Amino acid sequence: MSNLRHKAMLFILCAVALFWSCALHAAQQPPQVILLHLHDTIQPISEQYVSRGIARATEIHADAVLIELDTPGGLLDSTRVVVRDILTSPSPVIVYVAPSGSRAGSAGFFILQAADIAAMAPGTNAGAAHPVVAGGTVDPIMKQKMENDATAFLRSYVSLRNRNTDAAQDAVLNSKSYTEREAEKLKLIDVIAPSNTALLNAIDGRTVARFDGSSTTLHTRDSHIIPVDPTLREEILDRLMDPNLAVLILVVGGLLIYLEFNTPGTIIPGALGTLLVLLALFALNLLPVRYTSLMLLFAAFALLILEAKFASHGVLAIAGIVCLVLGTLTLVAGPIPEMRVTVATAVGTGVAFGAVTTFLVRIAIRARRNKVLTGPDALVGSIAIAQQPLDPRGQVMLHGELWFAESPAPVSPGERVRVLSVQNLTLLVERIPDRRSTTI
Repeated sequence: MSNLRHKAMLFILCAVALFWSCALHAAQQPPQVILLHLHDTIQPISEQYVSRGIARATEIHADAVLIELDTPGGLLDSTRVVVRDILTSPSPVIVYVAPSGSRAGSAGFFILQAADIAAMAPGTNAGAAHPVVAGGTVDPIMKQKMENDATAFLRSYVSLRNRNTDAAQDAVLNSKSYTEREAEKLKLIDVIAPSNTALLNAIDGRTVARFDGSSTTLHTRDSHIIPVDPTLREEILDRLMDPNLAVLILVVGGLLIYLEFNTPGTIIPGALGTLLVLLALFALNLLPVRYTSLMLLFAAFALLILEAKFASHGVLAIAGIVCLVLGTLTLVAGPIPEMRVTVATAVGTGVAFGAVTTFLVRIAIRARRNKVLTGPDALVGSIAIAQQPLDPRGQVMLHGELWFAESPAPVSPGERVRVLSVQNLTLLVERIPDRRSTTI
């Protein structure tokens, strides 16, 4: 009996020792923070990257998610998705406008205000979040609707973050932009810090109210930072989100496909051109595209083809190039300049594509109209020299070869004849009068 009690006590002591060992190990393990670099426009690809980073933080039970932000703005629909992911994240989200010289413009301001902890580095700015529709003026009623929708969206979470709602609305309604000191003074951000490490150490021990009503104390001092890099797919698609690059790829792909139609059987231009066009269309599908601009592009192609077929003295070509430039320039209705096609790209692409297309179409049409250069038909119209009397049949020398020939009129040896037709390997010819004789 005593032996049994001794074993039981030994088992309890081992269990207690194991428990304290695990607790000590857990206490010694540094906090984990997921780091995301959002240095780009806000669009579907950056939206997917943020969602993937927050999902990774949830998977490893990270203590926080740190989003390093530098953006001129982006699409409102993608901004709403990013804000939603931040508000519903199981791990607290810190949005940090950094490094120095960065900005959280337009859509970036909405994302900054959605964070559990909003921070900025020295020498940064945030704001200028007025909704913009590219191209032309907006109806006053529509403008008011857009402003009311954007400010209501911002108020829906700024007030619950205990931040300055009036100053936040001012960034939308009056396009106000704030330096880091101004934003801190107006209670739009919580911290100013020069680096990620300084920021995480500064907010350690703070209690933040989560959007679901719960409270969380941050443990971020001496954190183990785990960066989440974009995947290869995200990097490629992110590059394609540049409208200028998408337009260039579309134009090059179109030219390669035309080369394939012009010279069938080469395969490589057609296959590569199809791939480039599909990539460009995929990218443009993720961007706000104007369908009226697509109609201008189709009209441009039609005019360029007509110019090559009809003699319009360049009028049709000029009209086609103008349509092409206007179509590419207004193709993407981006809310910020970084998401629109630049004038240089539109003009350069339009003129180059118009000139090359017109040149290639002219060559193709001219080649179809040229005389056949192979087979018996290629001999018609050629000049031969009679080697024997043709009365009516004899031999002639044509391109270094002897041919049997027939002539309706007698021809003497050495005289020149013109080939009229070819029948059963016999040339039907006519005598060419000798114009060297003179008259008095």
